Amino acid sequence: MTSATSTESLLARFLRYVRIDTQADETSSTYPSTAKQLDLSRLLHEECRDMGLADISITDDGIVYATIPATPGCDAPTIAWFAHVDTSPETSGTNVQPIVHTDYQGGDIVLPADTTRVIRVSENPVLECLKGATLVTTDGTTLLGGDDKAGIAVILTAAERLLAAKGDIEHGPIRICFTCDEEIGHGTDKIDMSALDAVCGYTLDGEGTGKIDGETFSADLATVHVRGINTHPSMGKDKMVNAVRILAQFLAALPAELSPERTEGRNGFLHPYQMSGGVADAQVQILLRDFETPKLAEYAEQLEAIAAGLRKQHPKAEIHVNVKRQYRNMRDGMEREPRAMKLGIEALRAAGLDPEITIIRGGTDGSALTEKGLPTPNLSSGQHNPHSPLEWTSVEEMDTCVRVLIELARLWGRESA
Repeated sequence: MTSATSTESLLARFLRYVRIDTQADETSSTYPSTAKQLDLSRLLHEECRDMGLADISITDDGIVYATIPATPGCDAPTIAWFAHVDTSPETSGTNVQPIVHTDYQGGDIVLPADTTRVIRVSENPVLECLKGATLVTTDGTTLLGGDDKAGIAVILTAAERLLAAKGDIEHGPIRICFTCDEEIGHGTDKIDMSALDAVCGYTLDGEGTGKIDGETFSADLATVHVRGINTHPSMGKDKMVNAVRILAQFLAALPAELSPERTEGRNGFLHPYQMSGGVADAQVQILLRDFETPKLAEYAEQLEAIAAGLRKQHPKAEIHVNVKRQYRNMRDGMEREPRAMKLGIEALRAAGLDPEITIIRGGTDGSALTEKGLPTPNLSSGQHNPHSPLEWTSVEEMDTCVRVLIELARLWGRESA
């Protein structure tokens, strides 16, 4: 049973992390995309050292490595635990003011700095099961950063407890890795896979408790670029070619049934999410997402067909569709190490949970890591409503996720390389 002092330590650790602004910037050309991510990376490097972990290092790119050494005599294979320091570009991470709600008694939670923002039980039904728990929310003006600072806190608390067990919990070597820029799709760009030397990994980047994700979307990014001809509108007849209007036609031609607003579960989508430009030059970025990787090529063909039709209507315009590969469904690489999912599910059960095998309508570092040869499912870390001022966590749920990692260490400690 976890002591009150132990959960207080977990809460203090989490609060320390979320107060550090680590928001990523998808327009940046540097790695990490924001220098402030290094503030948390350096702190984690120091904490790993002070905790007594082994093989501790931090790269110039802000990647932190450390090892929980194997217990004496255990020759089990090495596994790895991952979390990311950055937070989403979608909501400000500056001056985060976390609010701790002890002994939550139920009901909606009005955020004090912006009372129009309310965490409603109807939209967060898990709150019904958390009466008496300690919750952490934002004040309504920023995100909280539980995605993924809850994962960081869970990993280091599990490491601390394994070290404190002084060999009573037999386990093999566990590599810890904290990454940058996961939120903008670059979390694994600078990871040295040889430095991990593990048979599989686990990202701690999922919602609530009891979940394990073995599948993600496969993803591409399309940029549709229209070049028109600008003239003064007073003399535009038969001369002006308005790139904005052409781009509007392109967007109107996208199939409505393939939008995030109309899809769920295993259904993929085409999602125009960012556009810019003017009469002479306009562009839009479109996310292509599906659980079946070959569908991405079909979506790209649909975009090109729309463009081809518009080229006939507007022969003076230039219309280009450029598709860039992003990440792939982690399911495609899980067969390399079947024990990754199997023991993850067993660890959830050993921690007293009913495992929920879920899919991610998005990606994680685990998508890229699996593609690079390290099968990496995703586990819950106690976070809720990521990327939003309505984000919140539960200390009790985070503590449950700590217990899952300890059981995972124990189960892998019985395996042979």
